[in-house]
Amino acid sequence: MNEGAGLTPDALRRSIASFTRARVLIVGDIMLDVYLRGDAERISPEAPVPVVQVEEEKFLLGGGGNVARNIVALGGRAALVGARGADAAGETLRLLLEAEGVDADLAVESSRPTTVKTRILARGQQMLRFDREKPDPRDPREEGDLLRRLEAALPDCGAIVISDYGKGVVSPSLMSRLRALVRALPGPVPILVDPRPHNLSAYSEVTLLTPNAKETSELTRMPVHTPAALAAAGRALMERLGCPHLVTTLGAQGMAVFESRQAIFHLPTMARQVFDVTGAGDTVIATLALSLAGGVPLLPACVLANFAAGMVVAEIGAATTTAAALADSIISVPVPECWG
Repeated sequence: MNEGAGLTPDALRRSIASFTRARVLIVGDIMLDVYLRGDAERISPEAPVPVVQVEEEKFLLGGGGNVARNIVALGGRAALVGARGADAAGETLRLLLEAEGVDADLAVESSRPTTVKTRILARGQQMLRFDREKPDPRDPREEGDLLRRLEAALPDCGAIVISDYGKGVVSPSLMSRLRALVRALPGPVPILVDPRPHNLSAYSEVTLLTPNAKETSELTRMPVHTPAALAAAGRALMERLGCPHLVTTLGAQGMAVFESRQAIFHLPTMARQVFDVTGAGDTVIATLALSLAGGVPLLPACVLANFAAGMVVAEIGAATTTAAALADSIISVPVPECWG
């Protein structure tokens, strides 16, 4: 089975080689992740809370920016369309994208701040997170600006990732226009979505959804506690949205791959140790997009995404991996279990 499905280690390594030929367009919410690391050895005299002595401040790309960062790290080309604020955080975001080699076209909006998530960590543990954002929907003028940037970035892209973090970029109207633009392209281009339950109506007729188990349950209002229940929920979601493929990530249990409503496979996790799952979903969808853009079939693409996710969760913070490291990690491949 593995040989015919392109799941041998050699076949998977050849698939990774296709990443360098792939260009992926990412559209959606972009944010700045700030990490304040230090030690907490005393309690504040002002309130019963730990005092963290900050020793390091780190800035990373978040949301769609992290998807783009993963794509570049894996050897692909990333084009990014979204928005930022006219503020210092937005300028930091621009400089990070430039340093990472991402071809970014961001609208600068004075009406809202750059989305920033700040995490405070002490002794390797996250103690607190605070967010700065204004997730209101864009007005018609702002959305029209985003659509013009999106249309300009479409040529030569082999796949499109919609990075929806509920910050107001992704809307039913934007998705409707995007689908029309993709239909007008000379060849098929897959649209992949990391969905949010509040925006379900926007995702009709996309190629592939990548929810986690909790999101699958919320999107369908169905239980997912057993393989049979998860399979039923996945089929219901695919039927409701007219979506031909679905990948449900299952954390420590790996992922469920719906090649179709009838063919469902379970891939066990490839993580050897888990320190931080931050950004793992971005790694999964980035690897899937690069694979599909390079002509890799869905099941081998999911195996590669599973390996990549297993590598990044072993790191603290939103980590990435490289094509060379991914290829080196593939020594043996477990046979997928068929659920349908």
